[in-house]
Amino acid sequence: MSAKGKHRRPKQHRIARRLAFAGTGGAALALPLIGATTAGAAVTQPAVAPATSTLSRPAVQPVVQPAAENAALPLTYSVVGGDTLSKIAADHSVSGGWQTLYADNRSAIGADPSVIRPGLTLRLGAAAKASAAKATAVTAAAVKPAATYANNLDGWIRESLDIMARHGIPGSYNGIHRNVMRESSGNPLAINNWDSNAAAGIPSKGLLQVIDPTFRAYHVPGTAMDSYDPVANITAACNYAAARYGSIDNVNGAY
Repeated sequence: MSAKGKHRRPKQHRIARRLAFAGTGGAALALPLIGATTAGAAVTQPAVAPATSTLSRPAVQPVVQPAAENAALPLTYSVVGGDTLSKIAADHSVSGGWQTLYADNRSAIGADPSVIRPGLTLRLGAAAKASAAKATAVTAAAVKPAATYANNLDGWIRESLDIMARHGIPGSYNGIHRNVMRESSGNPLAINNWDSNAAAGIPSKGLLQVIDPTFRAYHVPGTAMDSYDPVANITAACNYAAARYGSIDNVNGAY
């Protein structure tokens, strides 16, 4: 599978740390304030300027607002290298997933949803109720036993589908199975050593024949950073197919 989109490397940023002092009686208390906004990626409220930083980017969380404000105020996000619409939509609980995110920002992104440049500001819509969702997820995880999957093609596809569902990546069992059988006949160690990608030193690998640059660009958090790993290979390929074609279900040939 060729990497048709441009893949960018993540920029590095710095966390700015400042101290604020508050007087209590005759004593002054030092209160550490951490600026979590970055120059490359920032979740901001309207009219709030992001702080500049140059070290590695921390996990950015939306600013928590009172319930009434949280439902009304829109959020924005500044794209950094390695981002995809699927990843941004999943990270910020965008209702409707990457498709809604793309539809809301089509004029800024352009005709190809798989190409988003660093520094591009995306509108995320109404603030997501992240705190409630996280609390629900933690509670559910505490009472729900971990799913088990068979160590075969059926199990790999089912595990991938569960991970994809958590990240808002579309795709069906039949769509994945059909493409796996065409690309690798179900062999997770399959490698193409003869085509133009192989000649360029980036052969297609694994169940869905992903080249390494595409695998790294569309790797899904929580899966192995190994393109031969069957679950990691499937989820990265489906993430790419979602950004490029809308879904792995829409792929019926070389992609």
